[in-house]
Amino acid sequence: MGWLLGILALLGLPMFALFGALALWAYGSQGMDAAIVINELKRLTAMPTLQALPMFALAGYVLAGSRASERLLRLTRAAFGWMPGGLAVVGVVVCTFLTAFTGASGVTIVALGGLLLPAMLRNGYDEKTALGLVTSGGNMGVLFAPSLPLILYAILAQPISGEVTLDALFRAGILPGLLCVAAFCAYCVWRGRRAAVRRDPFSARELGAALWEAKWELPLPFVVLGAIYSGVLVVGEAAVLTAAYALVVEVLIQREIPWRRLTYLVRDTVILVGGVLLILGMGMAITNWLVDQEVPQQILDWVGARVSHPLLFLVLLNAVLLLAGCVMDIYTATVVLVPLLAPLAARYGIHPVHLAIVFLANLAIGYSTPPVGMNLFIAAIRLDRPLLKLAAASLPWMALMLVLLLAITYCPSLSLALLP
Repeated sequence: MGWLLGILALLGLPMFALFGALALWAYGSQGMDAAIVINELKRLTAMPTLQALPMFALAGYVLAGSRASERLLRLTRAAFGWMPGGLAVVGVVVCTFLTAFTGASGVTIVALGGLLLPAMLRNGYDEKTALGLVTSGGNMGVLFAPSLPLILYAILAQPISGEVTLDALFRAGILPGLLCVAAFCAYCVWRGRRAAVRRDPFSARELGAALWEAKWELPLPFVVLGAIYSGVLVVGEAAVLTAAYALVVEVLIQREIPWRRLTYLVRDTVILVGGVLLILGMGMAITNWLVDQEVPQQILDWVGARVSHPLLFLVLLNAVLLLAGCVMDIYTATVVLVPLLAPLAARYGIHPVHLAIVFLANLAIGYSTPPVGMNLFIAAIRLDRPLLKLAAASLPWMALMLVLLLAITYCPSLSLALLP
């Protein structure tokens, strides 16, 4: 049975179907009732944190489907376009913002690729730099609230450690995320100086006009974070408020999304969230079977007998996660690996919130790593460029992300400084 499932996976069997078949086979092989698998899906409905997933996803798709990206691009260009590499800095900021709200940098490529790439080429950037930025410049947006991978991680890790709350993860991602954005922007300035690209002269009038044009989108991050951190709303309520705000602004005030098109955005949201929930439910069923068979304890004993120092464990952790990012998308890897790695990290004294940020930073790099880096495939379709060319263009950004990963991994204070 195992070899058959392996062949089906190579042939493109959907991940939720693979997980479901594995769970049914595992329980059946032990003579256990297969209804346990269905009960895992039912148990998901009792998780209050899960309510945030569809609402934040809908808000992200509404923003990506409107002209909000164009307004944010104009605003950041008016603010930073005068700098060397200013347009590239603009791209990093806007890509990061959209990735944080959509939870998938592939959506960011679809929304911004057709705008950002031609603009950079017109301003004198070489094609390799422009393609690398569009493909990989927004990857670390998953560290910022209200990123869907952050929410999914909290759902899976909170039963293992009560310290891994959504509020804690939202706070923990701020400083590492800002460090990544600052490093990306510094790299863009350096590239801009070397290439002597054209700059936009600073205009206070243009900045004011861009601020006024983006007046409805700018409050959105403050609405989300302010409502959560002030204690006025719990995360699920803040998610509903965010989705409602985005819908009112883009559908009723800006009137950029007709009602007919809104149905397609809701459909895309349902497909994304539904796929994540199916993978999550089936993955939890497999995890429970592994726990019943004492597999996590066996892994703990095996690793504990061979790895004695926390620093060595972190080195191996990064290697495993980078490899996982090459063969699994971020949602699948989170469902599969978090229940196994969280108890292991606790044994070495790794703070569970720090582990979450290290985990997500690793898998954010996987967005652009062959053979299954989704950004490469989406960019190849959206930008009409060869896959290998996009992979080569992403290499400098990947190298920079690896350096940042080392900082995030070995400086836990970056992730823990803002925790209460």
